Amino acid sequence: MPTRLVLLSARLLDPVTGAFLPETALAVSGGRISALGDDRQLRALADPSTTVIDLKGAVVTPGLVDGHLHPVTGAELTYGLDLSHCADLDGVREALAREVRTLAPGAWLHGWGLDPNVFGDRPVAAAALAPVLDGVPALLQLFDAHSMLASPRALELAGVDGPRAFAQAAEIVCDEAGRPTGLLLEDAACELVERAAPQPTHAERRARLAAALRGMAAAGLTGGHAMDANGDSLALYAELEAAGELPLRLRVAPWCQPGTDAEALRALIEQQGTGGTLWQVKGVKLFMDGTIDNGTAWLERPDCHGESTHAFWPDPEAYSHIVGELHRAAVPTATHAIGDAAVRHVLDSVEKAQAAGVRGVRHRVEHIETVPDDTLRRFAGLGVVASMQPTHCCDFTRADHTDNWSRRLGEERAARAWRCRDLWDSGATVVLGSDWPIAPYPPLGVMAGARHRRPSRDLSQPPHGPEQALTALEALQGMTVNAAHAASEAHESGRLAVGLRADLTVLAGNPLTTAATDLPDLPVLLTVLDGRPTHRDPSL
Repeated sequence: MPTRLVLLSARLLDPVTGAFLPETALAVSGGRISALGDDRQLRALADPSTTVIDLKGAVVTPGLVDGHLHPVTGAELTYGLDLSHCADLDGVREALAREVRTLAPGAWLHGWGLDPNVFGDRPVAAAALAPVLDGVPALLQLFDAHSMLASPRALELAGVDGPRAFAQAAEIVCDEAGRPTGLLLEDAACELVERAAPQPTHAERRARLAAALRGMAAAGLTGGHAMDANGDSLALYAELEAAGELPLRLRVAPWCQPGTDAEALRALIEQQGTGGTLWQVKGVKLFMDGTIDNGTAWLERPDCHGESTHAFWPDPEAYSHIVGELHRAAVPTATHAIGDAAVRHVLDSVEKAQAAGVRGVRHRVEHIETVPDDTLRRFAGLGVVASMQPTHCCDFTRADHTDNWSRRLGEERAARAWRCRDLWDSGATVVLGSDWPIAPYPPLGVMAGARHRRPSRDLSQPPHGPEQALTALEALQGMTVNAAHAASEAHESGRLAVGLRADLTVLAGNPLTTAATDLPDLPVLLTVLDGRPTHRDPSL
């Protein structure tokens, strides 16, 4: 098989030991690493069709993989006004006012990344944004993507004028008179208003997705664990791959919602393994709760507002039954579980499923924002992967616990936030991700956040729970070898070895010796997927 790519003058970093390999060059054939050696040996493998790149001492790591992201949903949600940099209500109002001035009459305003902390002690309600949005149909996604604010005009156009009952834990928040405040909690409520807004065309959605994926490749990502297959997501991945425009290797987990019957469950099982060369359906995503910030998490004790007391599944045992059925069918699950009660129920359900005797099925818990001590060792004991997003802690909470998340939980539970260190030390496999579009996708920022735990907008601020920080090597492992383990692909990827996938990230310096606060700015010089460059810096 011809040699497709040769990288010379490279420093090849082993993510297992943190040391550089003795070889200085790497060759690729058929999408796999075909040889490691010195420059002279591997240059001899090249023919006129081979791409030869002199890396001039740059550092090569296995391709960085985001353990939890939403490519298609993110491409849709991040279209519109970015409110993530607004630190207070005045800043939000000013940004909205500028955007309103650009709108055509009757046009909808879409915003995203709204931080509930900007409301301070005021209720999260559309009234706080009047009169800026008077008469303007607006949908403002809160940063957690589990809630949004709808303006009065948007509610009117959607025909939403009071409370509704939903099959899952969702709510149209209303005042004492039964009038909607504009706050919508969870998908079922949000979709009522979203459907009233003009929808992008398929071509527009494909273009937005392609642009987002190109940005991810330029940031050093070669893969991601996509935690949804909503709408026409799979068709979009197939179209991009057919056109040679899919720059990430995606492992896709479609959702299983409350009310899933035997036929729908069978369809999810039969869907496993379908896809293309670079994307495949592998696993199922479930939800055990919502979020702490909007009061829809499942906690063992209520938050300070008396909220976060219920599971997302009205009958948690129905969830346990589904997990058992998927386990028996050898289908791995990834369950969104943020609160301590939710995490405990997921672990209980996995333990019960494993008692059926089927082995080798790798389940995951996503987010794990607060858990008590007695939960930690159960992850390793059950072989359950801990999928963590450290930048959520960095950017949406504060060291002094004055943020909305911490105030809701109280000091005791806020002090055990995102226990990456404790889970790692207890023997759990910790995988790192962004949960994009909830937080930015650049992987170096995710790795940096796992190390410094400071707000990325102001690194001079103190860290939240510095005792929970990971080392530089552990952060790298969280996006390489551990991501491969979580996907049951350690035999395929996550290391630099002959025969493994040629998914590679090339950095201007050593991520292990670069200071955590400087790591997000370390240049990504080259990204290689399946032996094909998907991003190349002009300096190479």
